[in-house]
Amino acid sequence: MALKFWPILKPLKKNKLDFPGEDFNPRLDNPLRKQYTMRKNKGANIILTFLMFVLMIQNVIAAPPIDLNKSTVEWVATKVTGQHSGRVNLKEGSITMEAGMLTGGRFVLDMTSIQVLDIKEEKWNTKLLNHLKNDDFFSVEKYPTAVFEFSSPSLIKTTEKKGPLYHFKGDLTIKGISHVLEFDALVDLKASGSRAQGTIVVDRTKYDIRYRSEKFFENLGDKTIHDEFTITFDVVTK
Repeated sequence: MALKFWPILKPLKKNKLDFPGEDFNPRLDNPLRKQYTMRKNKGANIILTFLMFVLMIQNVIAAPPIDLNKSTVEWVATKVTGQHSGRVNLKEGSITMEAGMLTGGRFVLDMTSIQVLDIKEEKWNTKLLNHLKNDDFFSVEKYPTAVFEFSSPSLIKTTEKKGPLYHFKGDLTIKGISHVLEFDALVDLKASGSRAQGTIVVDRTKYDIRYRSEKFFENLGDKTIHDEFTITFDVVTK
């Protein structure tokens, strides 16, 4: 019977770079010491970079949404013989913050939700409400929303009782027409929820709302409606 000779398998040699053990000493094996040290430094750098990235994401940008249930937007319009007032709902909105500082924001008003609050009799309330929604004023069927968007507000001063006062500059869009709008507002920035309060003065004629405006019609007398109306807001974030 013929004898078969099986090859003698030699044990695999351990790679010193991948598995440094008792047979590897970076202090003694000078040719490998540099590569070993480089691997250690590379791993440390990766960990450090990751930690810095996490901290950057946490501190650079935050966009807390507006609390629609706690925020209010109210309007007042005047005429020669008196005034009317009401409210409009925020549809959505948010502010952006960078390293704890307010850097921008965007607010969308639901113009279909406009209300008249000063007239209690339903007949006359409905009449004015429908007039505000038609083409003489806000054309809400065609333009159901109005938008205010701002960036880089500047801190004016800080008062002990009222808090920080900021100057805002942004674009207000009504009926598809945009114009720059500037105003001041009190801002209280907190991790649990920020708050902004202020009053905006809007010239309606810039947004093609000309009904009974002395700029466009003569001899209106006591039927004149003033061009400027005010919006008072109290906006709270979640």
